[in-house]
Order: sequence, then C-alpha cells, then structure tokens
Amino acid sequence: MKSHPSPHLVHRVLLALICSIVGAPACLNADDEISFNRDVRPVLASQCFACHGPDEEHREADLRLDVDEAAIEHGVIEPGDPDASELVRRLFSSDEDEVMPPPHAGTLKPEQKQLLRDWVQSGAKYDKHWAFTPPTRPAVPTVTESDWARNAIDAFVLDRLTREGLSPSPEADRMTLVRRLYIDLIGLPPTPEQADAFVSSTDPHAYEALVDELLQSPRYGEHWALPWLDLARYADTNGYEKDRERSIWPYRDWVIRALNEDMPYDEFSIKQLAGDLLPGKSPDDLIATGFHRNTMLNEEGGIDPLEYRYLAMVDRVATTGIVWLGLTTGCAQCHTHKFDPITHTDYFRLMALLNNADEPDFAIPDPTVAQQRRETLDQIERLKSQLADAFPVGEDESATFESEFAKWIRSQETVATPWQIITPTEMKSNLPRLEPLDDGSVFASGDTTKRDQYELTFTIQQSDLPITAIRLEALPDDRLPERGPGLAFYEGRKGDFFLSELNATLGDAPLSFGEVSHNYHTTNDGNPKVRPDNVFDGDGSTGWQPGNHKGERLHLVMNLQQPIETTGDLRVKLLFERHYVASLGRFRFAITQKPGAVASQLSEAAEMILASSEDDKEQSEMLRREFLRTTPLLAEARKPIDALRAKLPEPTTTLVMQERPADHPRPTFRHHRGEYLSPKEQVSPGMLSVFVEDEDRSPENRLEMARWLVSDANPLIARVTVNRAWRSLFGAGLVRSSDDFGVQSEPPTHPELLDWLSVELVENGWSIKQLHKLIVMSETYRQDSKGTAELVRMDPDNRLLARGARYRVNGETVRDIMLRGSGLLSEKMYGPGVFPPQPPSVTELAYGNFKWNTANDADRYRRSIYTFKKRTAAFAAYTVFDAPTGEECIPQRNRSNTPLQALTVLNDEMYFEMARALAKQALAKQADEDANDSPAEIATSMFRRILTRPPTADELELLTAYFDTQKQRLVSGDLAVAEIGDDKNATADFAAWSMVARVIMNLDEAVTRP
Repeated sequence: MKSHPSPHLVHRVLLALICSIVGAPACLNADDEISFNRDVRPVLASQCFACHGPDEEHREADLRLDVDEAAIEHGVIEPGDPDASELVRRLFSSDEDEVMPPPHAGTLKPEQKQLLRDWVQSGAKYDKHWAFTPPTRPAVPTVTESDWARNAIDAFVLDRLTREGLSPSPEADRMTLVRRLYIDLIGLPPTPEQADAFVSSTDPHAYEALVDELLQSPRYGEHWALPWLDLARYADTNGYEKDRERSIWPYRDWVIRALNEDMPYDEFSIKQLAGDLLPGKSPDDLIATGFHRNTMLNEEGGIDPLEYRYLAMVDRVATTGIVWLGLTTGCAQCHTHKFDPITHTDYFRLMALLNNADEPDFAIPDPTVAQQRRETLDQIERLKSQLADAFPVGEDESATFESEFAKWIRSQETVATPWQIITPTEMKSNLPRLEPLDDGSVFASGDTTKRDQYELTFTIQQSDLPITAIRLEALPDDRLPERGPGLAFYEGRKGDFFLSELNATLGDAPLSFGEVSHNYHTTNDGNPKVRPDNVFDGDGSTGWQPGNHKGERLHLVMNLQQPIETTGDLRVKLLFERHYVASLGRFRFAITQKPGAVASQLSEAAEMILASSEDDKEQSEMLRREFLRTTPLLAEARKPIDALRAKLPEPTTTLVMQERPADHPRPTFRHHRGEYLSPKEQVSPGMLSVFVEDEDRSPENRLEMARWLVSDANPLIARVTVNRAWRSLFGAGLVRSSDDFGVQSEPPTHPELLDWLSVELVENGWSIKQLHKLIVMSETYRQDSKGTAELVRMDPDNRLLARGARYRVNGETVRDIMLRGSGLLSEKMYGPGVFPPQPPSVTELAYGNFKWNTANDADRYRRSIYTFKKRTAAFAAYTVFDAPTGEECIPQRNRSNTPLQALTVLNDEMYFEMARALAKQALAKQADEDANDSPAEIATSMFRRILTRPPTADELELLTAYFDTQKQRLVSGDLAVAEIGDDKNATADFAAWSMVARVIMNLDEAVTRP
C-alpha cells in the first residue's frame, strides 16, 4: 500500500513554501513542531480574540479562546480530538450561520484552518505569550564559521543564516565603517582627516579604539537624547490652541548629561518617573521628573482644567506602557484590551500609580545666578544708603531729610493700624487643600478649578472686640507659580489670582462692609472690573486682582459698616471665579479695633512700629528706610534702584512632579468607556494583574512602580530597551513593532538573540553605552550594506541580517551632517532652545503672532537637538523629514521619501547658507595651503566633507564639468550673481562652487547612513 504524508506534514511543507516565497523569517521548517506562540496565537489574535478574547464586555457566546482553561471548559476544544471539537467544526463549516469567523468578520485561509486543526490534533497546548515570560540567557550557538563571528551576536545571527541557507555579507570597507560609526554613535560625519586616520591605521585595535572614543564624546549624548525625547514627547511649548512657550529645556539637558555619563538605565528610568520621591533627592532628580511633565497643557478659556489634567494622565499611562512595557496600555482606556491581558480596571490602577502628584514649577538652584543676585542687591543697598543724600529735594531748600521724615512719621502714625492675626479653627474648600502655617497664614495646594471656593471659620473672643475692619493678606511663597500669591499656572499670569466675591457672617448674621482699600495704586490695566470694592457686588466677573504685582505682599482692608461687638464664629467665604484657575495660594486674615483702617504701603514690621507707642534706635532706623523707600519726594532718585531691581536675574525654572501630601491623596476612579465625565468606582494603585498575581507585591506609589518597572519582575523592560537600541543601529528592531510586544506584534526575528542581549544588559549594570559597543563591535554590524540580487530576493527587508543596514537619517541629523561638513557647526551645549533660519511663513499662522526670531550669532549653527520646538508650528526642515511635533510619545519615526525633502535641502535658506560656507571653506583651504586652486582638489575637498569618502574619477569629472558650466554662465551673464568683491572672476568662482556644494549636499548618499 502506498503511504501518504500526514496532513500535519503537508501543512508544514506548504507553510514553509509560502514563507519562503514571501520572505517571512518567522516561518518554520517542514519538520518543526507546531508552536502556539509562533504559529497559532497570531491566527487566533488576528481573527478570533476581538470577539473571544480578554474583553468581557464584547465577548460573544461567553467563549474565551485566549485562555486554555476557558476554551476547554467551554467545550469548544477537545485536545487530541479535532472531530469532536466545536472549534474545528465551525472553522470548516459551509453554513454561513455557523462558520467561524462569520463572513462579515473575514475568513481564514485554508492553511490557517488546517493549522488550527493540526494544533487541536496535537493536544491544543497553550503557551504563555513569549513577552510575558522572563528572559533567560540562552546558550550561544556553536557555528562552523567561527572565524567570522566576533561575539555572541554574530553566533546567533550566523546560526539563523545557516539554517536558512544564507551566508553573511563581507565586511564593509573602512571608509564606510568610519562614516557609519560616526553617524550612528554621535550623529555627525567624520572630517576627512579623522576618516583618513582610521583608514590608514595599522593598529589591530583601531576599530575598538574609535568606538571607545566616540562613546566618550559629548556629542554622543546629544545624538542619543533625540530618540529619547521623541518618547518623552518633548517640546518647548504647551500645545493646543495657544501653544505658549514653557521652560522645560533643563530636562532636555538632563537627558543629554545622563546619557553622556552612561547613567545606568534602571537609575535613568527611576529618576524620570519618581525622582521627587527618592531619599535625599537632588535638584537634578527633580529636573528628571520632567519626563511626564512634557504632556500638553490646554490654555483655552472654555476648557475644564481638571478634564485636561485627566487627558494628560491618559497620555502618561499610554507613554509609560510604551516606554517601559512595550505594550499598548492605552487601548484599555475605554474597555478591556481586545488582545492583551490588560483589563479596563488594570488601566486605571496603573493610572492611580501616576496620578498622585502635583505639577509645580521648580526654580533650579544656580550658584552663578545667586552670585549675580547678591551683587545686584549689594548695588541696590549702596544706592539706598545714599538716598538721604538727595535732600534737600526740589527748589525748596527747607525740605531736608529730617524735616520731611518727621512730617512723614506724623502722617503715618495717624493711619497706621494695629492688626491682630487670626487663625482659622476650621477650613473647607471645594477641592484645593488648605494647610495652616505657623505664621497664621493658610497655604493652598492640590487640584484647582475655575470656580474655587474657600470657607474659613474663626473664633472671635471677647478680647478681640470691637472689630472695626478685617484685612486679607495675599502672601508670596516660593512654592507658588512665580512666587504667587495666586495659584494661576496657565492662561493668566502665573501666580495671579482673582477674588470675585467675599462674604462674611458672624453666627447666622451676615456682615456688611463699607470703605475698602488695597496697598497698591494700579490694577490690571486700569480695568474697572478689578477694583477692590467689587468683591462685594455679587458679580462673579468682577473682583480684586494683583495686576502686575506678582510675588509681592498685597492686602485688602475692608471696614465694617457696623463693628462686631459680640463673640462667636466668624465665617468668611471666598469665591475665585475666572476663565482660568485664579485662586489664592497663600493668604492670611487679621482684625483691628481701629476705626477707619486703610491699607498701608509700608512693610508689616514698619506699620506695627508706627501703630505702637514704642520707639527705639533700631526701629527708628527701620522707619527711616521705609520713608526713603516710599516717599514721593525721592521718586526720581529711586529710578536707578528700580532699574536694578527690574534686572535682578531670576533662576531658571523647569516643570517637575511632586508627590502630594500623605493626608491629601488624589483619588482615581475607573471611567466608563474612558470618558472623563463618567467616573465610576474608586480604584487602588497597582500594576497590571498579568504581571502581579500577589496583590501584596504590587507597587503602591510612583517610586515603587518605577523600581518595579526596572526589576526582574518586569519581563519586558530589558527586551524593550535592547530592541530600541537595535532599531536605532539597524533601522529596524528584532521586534518590528517597537511600541507593541503584545499578542498582536510580530514575534522577534531572532528571539534567542533578543533574550541573550536582554540578560547581558541587566548583568552588565544596565549600561547603554556597553550595549551599543557590544552591537557595533559585532561582525553583523560591520557587514557591507550592498546586497546581492539573490539576497535581496530571499530577504528583501533584511530581517535575517545577512547584510548591513542602509537607511536615510532623520531630519535633525541631516542638518547636523551639513553643519559639520560646511564648517559652521557650533559645539556649544545646553541652554534654552535656539532659532535657526527658516521661512517666516512657517510660524506666521501660529496662534498669538508667534515670532521666529532667527539667531544671528553662533546659536544659528547649534546642533539640531537645541532647536526651539513649537508644537503647532514645528521647525519645517525637520517636519519635512518626518520629525514628530511632541504631541505624543513616538517610539519609532516614520521614514518617507518625498520630493519636498530634496527641495528643502536644495533651496531652504538654511541649507543654501551651508552650501556657500562649504564652498568658502574649500576655497580658503586651497588658499591657505598655497595650492594652485585645482578644481579637482576643491571638488574633492567639498565632496569628502559631506560624504567622507573620496570621489571616483567619474564623479570628479562630473563635478568639475558642472563647475565649469556654471562659471561660464555666470561670467557671460546667463545667471545672476550677487557681487561680493571687485574681482568678478573670483565672484563667479565662489558662486559656481556654491552651486556644486548644493549638488553634493543633495546626493542620496549625503543623507544616508551607509
């Protein structure tokens, strides 16, 4: 009897044949066993899990196919018996009412159906998804071509190539390798001299020495910070409609420094997620928490700030999932994840870990700024000490200091008011936390709204009576935006407040107020709606506001129409209502028994002295200073002092996270379908249940979460990190989907290599530099990128790594390459964003008439990572090359090739300036070397500065011929050229070489990593 191959074998052969045709490296050989993770799960995930997966709300027939116990218990799978399995029957059914998947949801290919049948026949074994199992170090394969393999990476790659019947490509030439290393490790090309030194070196360790040199370069951090800032959604503006400027560049600089210092990746991660919670935290640790402050901030007048804070949290959960888990956690915002084991509740428990933080500005301690302030304040004190010498002032010789000071004392004594600070016995608010301080003031913090209400109760005792007036002080505080005294942090001036209404009662009896005054002359633009007496008019749109007096002590004195004559509870209600958050941040109440109280411009201490009967030399000296500070007679003499005070240097601020007080945690709720307006039950903080089965071991705050994410308990962290590094150096990761290691992702092309590198990273102290070195030292990395026709046919996407990677660099690196080649590149590091040249039209349409003030100094040529990044009008030359805007976390940029990219490099003012500089530099070099200005030598110099390698004879002939043609046209007048000197021939030379430079800069090779 003739034997027939088993259906299983037929299926495997057919699958292997199809895979070889399409070039899919994850396919199996014909004799491989069925793997659930590799073969079965992708089919179920793509066709079945949407209706029969983790999401219970959308689960059909109460059937779950992603968990073996559920499927078998349901009875649809009979392991080892496909004929008795309802799953198999439905797969092969011809009845449209029974066939699965149903016709409207798609169909399975015959080989997929057969695969599932064979899987059931083989026992329907389920395996945990590979990404959810901790990596272990696999054995390094033994390879026959051991002389090719330089390290373990090569052994894994070569083993796979051998099994696929392929051979690796030869090593690239040294000129290609030096350019590749420079661009990959520092994002800049080598100079011709640097390239020649490497190529001509006979040192057998020259390659490794160059790698070590580049890893130690400060340019390394500038280059590798860029992909991290894509993940951090870094930008210099808030986003949304108004997109106003923010100060967060210190975070960008922290990233660059951390990478240059090779800060271990676990520490690098913990500081960014929870640096404010670290014991003994430093200012740098706080700056690092800017990672999650990069979320956008909406400043439109009609928004609910709490809603947009919620949306920022949504962004933070998704970003955390992408960066440290490689999972699409954001998909669980509205419902349980369709494919991965992330429940809807899990999502909000993860949010709760991130949600218990306030978001202040942080003034960075700077010894230089502190010294400058001290010096300026010393100058101010010297000038103040000389103010008395300005007397007599004016034409009246009798206006001496002593006479005017005596008059001032008499006038101030009549109005000085003795105030008694009262402390609240009870405080309530709609949302902010009200905290009593030792000086009797109240500090407000936490979440705020556009209509905040404070209610304070004071116990009035017999000794306080009678009370004729109440004083409200608005006090500055370093913890407040711009030192306060208000809580405004967006839309309005930072530190602003707007007291709309003030109501007071004694017991149940309302109090009425009469004359009201405050201690400064001008209000916000003289607006009649912001007079102090408007706090009693019953109109929420009018009130009391500090105007331009932020960071100052302000007070509002309110005289009672009828004095308070009886004891009891005094209740004061404050309403802050504006189109932005405008509540008071720190304030204090006081009472007086003096009739007709008025607000004083004097300091609190000076008013107390004047209101008392005591007088001594020290107090008299204080009063003298107050007189000199406030008297109108010296307004002109004080102008130099005012000018110096206006120039006092302020510390740089940045945006940070700060954990809320233990007694004021922010609750987190599950939101039905992810809607802000649909909060349901409160949830406790916790990690995704797929990773933490024991609730007692789940993180409970941000610091615990950060430490968990970089611990052995997280099976994904090292894989995701290694994959990101691999993608940066090879153009694609071992896992293609950098943001998704879940069920829907493609399996790794080299799973054992991925796990080996992951374990190596952890055991090597989380050193990213050592990981980069390990990769670039491999022969896999050094391969020539030129693929044979056969190799390209068999593996068009280079997934098997049988050749080197060749791809276009990103837009920022394009510019940096040209800046280095043209000799214009500034090596200045750090600081606020700068403004290179770009067409004014790019920002003309942005909200608020934003002006792109192009730099005219060295900042014009800073590295691209320092370019000011405006979200709604991003730098055009980068956007053309697919640079992100900073609105969301980008784990992997798109890479397109469009005519607009070529037009940008050819015609943009910035690149045109570089072309002229390149020509000028080449001509100057020839002159300096007393050469004969050979066109071939000039063309070679320009060519190498951009492309590194020397031009071929044919290329050189084409370039010099092009130069000759353009020069002839210029001299004959066929082309216009701006005069740059008396020598028209020299002018034509320069212009023609500038055009040659543009040609070289626009070669595909100029913007390509070889």
